[in-house]
Parts: sequence; C-alpha cells; structure tokens
Amino acid sequence: MAAASSLADQPAPGLLDRARIVAKPGFNRWLVPPAALAIHLCIGMSYGLSVFWLPLAQSLGVSKPQTCPDMTMLQALVTTTCDWNVSDLLVTFTIGIVFLGLSAALFGGWLERAGPRRAGVVSALCWGGGFLISALAVYIHQLWLLWIGLGVIGGIGLGLGYISPVSTLIKWFPDRRGMATGMAIMGFGGGAMIGSPIAILLMNHFKNAQSVGVWETMGVMGCIYLAFMLCGAFGYRVPPEGWKPDGWSAPQDRAHAMITTGNVHLDNAHKTPQFWLIWTALLMNVSAGIGVLAMASPMLQEIFGGSLIGQTGVRFGDLDVAQHAAIAGIAGGFVSLLSLFNSGGRFLWASFSDVIGRKTTYYCFFLLGIALYALAPSVAHMGSIALFVAAFCIIMSMYGGGFSTLPAYLADIFGTQFVGAIHGRLLTAWSAAGVLGPLVIGYIRDAQIAAGIPRALVYDRTMYILTGFLLIGLIANSLVRPVAAKRLMTENEVAALRATQSSAMIAKDSHGIGLGGFSLGVLIAWLAVGIPFLWGVWNTLTKAIALFG
Repeated sequence: MAAASSLADQPAPGLLDRARIVAKPGFNRWLVPPAALAIHLCIGMSYGLSVFWLPLAQSLGVSKPQTCPDMTMLQALVTTTCDWNVSDLLVTFTIGIVFLGLSAALFGGWLERAGPRRAGVVSALCWGGGFLISALAVYIHQLWLLWIGLGVIGGIGLGLGYISPVSTLIKWFPDRRGMATGMAIMGFGGGAMIGSPIAILLMNHFKNAQSVGVWETMGVMGCIYLAFMLCGAFGYRVPPEGWKPDGWSAPQDRAHAMITTGNVHLDNAHKTPQFWLIWTALLMNVSAGIGVLAMASPMLQEIFGGSLIGQTGVRFGDLDVAQHAAIAGIAGGFVSLLSLFNSGGRFLWASFSDVIGRKTTYYCFFLLGIALYALAPSVAHMGSIALFVAAFCIIMSMYGGGFSTLPAYLADIFGTQFVGAIHGRLLTAWSAAGVLGPLVIGYIRDAQIAAGIPRALVYDRTMYILTGFLLIGLIANSLVRPVAAKRLMTENEVAALRATQSSAMIAKDSHGIGLGGFSLGVLIAWLAVGIPFLWGVWNTLTKAIALFG
C-alpha cells in the first residue's frame, strides 16, 4: 500500500518529458522516421542560405547597392545607411556551423536525459525563431542582429535538431541502424532543395520598389519551419528500455563483428582511441567534400571555360559577359546535382552499411574517393565534362554518406545508451572541417592564380592534397577496433542508470510495440515529408537537365 501511495503521489510527467513519450502497445515504429525528417528537412535549409546574400547586399538600394567602399566590418555591424558586403553576410553561415558543432557537443548529454521531444521543440524555437529574428534584423538593417538570429540562435537550433533523432532511431531500428539514421540525415542534405526555390519564389512575390523581399520571406519561412518542426518534435516516441523487435538478435557475422554488446559511458567515450580515430576519419572525409562544395561552381567554370557552351579551347578569362553568365548557369546546375547526390548518398550508403558493416563502408569512401580525386585532374585535361561531373557526384554521395553512416558506426562501437551525446561531441570534427576544407582549396587556388598558373590548372594540386586527406582518413579507419572490455559499463552501472528511469520504460521484448507496417497514419506522416522532398528532387533534376541539355 505504501508503495502504491508513493507512486500515486508522483506528479504526472510534463508534456515534453521523456517519460511522457514512451511508446505504448500498438505504436508503429515507422512513424518515427518521418518525424525526424520533418525536422531535418527544415534545418537543411542552412545549405541554402546563400540565396539571401545577393539580395541582402542591396537591401537598402533595392535596385542598385548603396555601397560604402571604406566601411569596416565593425561599421557594417551597426550601419543603417550602407548596404552590407557579401563577405560580411557569409559570416552568418560560418557562425551557424560553429554553433551547430558546439551545441551538439554541449547539449548531447542533456538530450539523452530530456528526450528527443524536448530537444526537438527547443530546436524548432531556435531555428524558426532565428529566421524571425533575422527578418527583424533585415527590416531595421542591423547586421549584428542577423548574426545572432541565423548565426548563434539558429546554429543552436541546427545542432539540437541534427542530433535529436539519432539515438531514438537507432533504438527503434537495431536491425536497420544505418537505414534509419540515413533516412533522417538524408533530409538535412535535401533541405536546401526545398527551401532555396521556395525562398526565391517568396522573394520574387514580395519584391517591390521599397523592398528586395528578404525580410518578408524570412518571416514567412520562420513561421513555416516553426510549425513543421513542432509537428516533428511532437511525433517523437522512444521505445521502452531494453525493447527490441520480436525475433531479432544482434548479428554475429563477420561484417558486423565490430558491434559491441555493451555500452561505453558518455564520460569515457572521448578517452578511447576509437573516438579520436573516427573523429579523424570524419574530419578528413568532410574536409575533402566540403572543400569541393565551397568551390564547385567556380571550379567547373575555370577548368572547362568555353567548353561548357560549345566554345572548345576558349579559356575562362577570354569569355565575354554574356558567355560568363551562360556558364555560371550551367555551374548552378552542377551545384544542384551535387546537392542531390549529397542527399541521396546519405540514405543509400547508410542502408548499404547495414549489409557490409560500417567500417567497410568507410573503407569504400576512402578508397573510391582517393581514386576519384587522383584521377580528376586527368579527366579535366581530357576535356570530358560528363566524366568530371559524374566523378564529383559520386564524391558528394560519399560526403553525405559519411554523415549518415556515422551514428550507426558510433552505436556499433560505443553502444546505444549514449550514442546521441557521443555523436554530438564527435560533430566537432564537422566544425573543424568547415574551416580546413574551404581554407585549403581556396588558399591554394588564390596562391596559384597569383603565381600565374592558368585557371584551368589551379585545381590539380588541390585535388592531390585532398587525396592526401583521404589517405589519412583511410589509415585512421583501418586502426579502429572494438572497444576494450574495461571501457564498457558494468552491470551495476547499467542497473543504476536504469533505476533513474521510470519502471514503465523497462521491457524484455516488444510487448506489441513497434509492430505494424502500412496504415493510414503512416501514409499521412510519410506523405507530409515525402511530397516536399520529391518536389525538391524534381525541381533540382529539371534545372540540372535543362542546363546541361
């Protein structure tokens, strides 16, 4: 009686509490991936923020930039009479990526305790709110507020939104870890395919003699993202502790020999060599890929020049204004294709890793990447645009695949208990790569142009250096071994951790949870995220085919 009275006296869990979202019998686990996609498709617009920079560079002048040539960055932060420089606006994206890594690392442990719903709600408030704050910043023309809106606050939303579904999906799909996380993280790669054209349509709609349409567009998109992400956050459910699908047991074949049967505590993960080896592998893979993403458009234009428009032998510097505009459009199609392969590779490679294992998948990234980067200069010198584009589309698929395969790789090595938090800390490699990759490719390009190297040849040395990056990543990946038994949590530690959780969260089998395939609810949830995503894919393919055709 005393125990029953004690339970009755406990307050009911709050709307956002983890205990409130423990799945009950009859819940269909296929409702969780679209909830995660709803958030990732929104925060993926971080890759598409560049559509705002040129309009913002003439937000005061509207039809012509109102420039102040001698304006310093400090003056740009508070000016109300001069249009902003594109270079100052680009800082917004850099701040966002930095805070993505920092927030993922700092709040990963809190997310594991608070649950994905609370983290998803905070992410929605930060990302949607970041757009709304930035709309105000543009309206009153204050750059510092724009940096805070989409940079600091939006960056925190990016970090929390990115890692919020990772641990949950891996626990719901122990039989398909790669596929489950690949589906969600695919959304991050494809978010710009949806957001960028919508932003352009809205800016064209709102543009008038007094406004370039940016602040109105940011306001509308902020509200859309807030609503869509909140729907995703409230769609999250977590399985009871110890839940697994009926009839499933951990695979024992060689391809899955790296999968641990225990868990490494969050406080000990970074003390293992495995953490830093995988961190290095991610750093090298992302540095190589993000360096190409940062320079994709000018790289294609400068290497092939007039060949892009049938003017074989005409160098980039010899083209006239109209021809430059034409090849810039073709380069835009190239960038769109890279985005599509970045997104699709996240799902395909992660799903493939369920078959061949995560370490082998990373071997594919590095071995195939080394071959493609090393051959890229030769393909360029041959003048084969099709082979060059195909090579870099494959490279971008592996860039995205590196991100989507990572959570399952970490779950294999460190266990599922703290995988979300460990993933968050390891994403600091992304922040470092965001500086290293573009810096290397940009610096070497500028140095070679200054030295008089023809533009068609300035990327040769860069490709060989990026090949070296991948070689380092290959070595790091080859050294990854299962975690030593002494690093795994003891049975007493696991029991103590579970004692802090509600008894309702303990399960020995499925208890009817997570079962079921097609249903009306599942159909509606998948249509809600699938229609926008497929529209983005169709729009991207249409543009790319039109440009290259």
